[in-house]
Amino acid sequence: MKKFVIERELPGAGKLSAEDLASISETSCAVVDQLGKPYHWIQSFVTENKIYCIHIAESEEVIREHAQKGNFPITAIAEVRVVIDPTTK
Repeated sequence: MKKFVIERELPGAGKLSAEDLASISETSCAVVDQLGKPYHWIQSFVTENKIYCIHIAESEEVIREHAQKGNFPITAIAEVRVVIDPTTK
């Protein structure tokens, strides 16, 4: 399994209501359940006009399938090669 960062251009994303965000979350989870493939949505970060998502999947193709079935835009997908944090030496 690979980890991906997905950039989604969504004008006004930072102004979405709690109900809108809950609906997006519910749709994403329903699509994950329907995929029938190993897939994990880890979390998403909402900015003013974009949403950045962290997902774990077998391939970029599966990421695109999730987006297509959920009607989620994709601006860019990048595979995470290494994770570092303040404890990295």
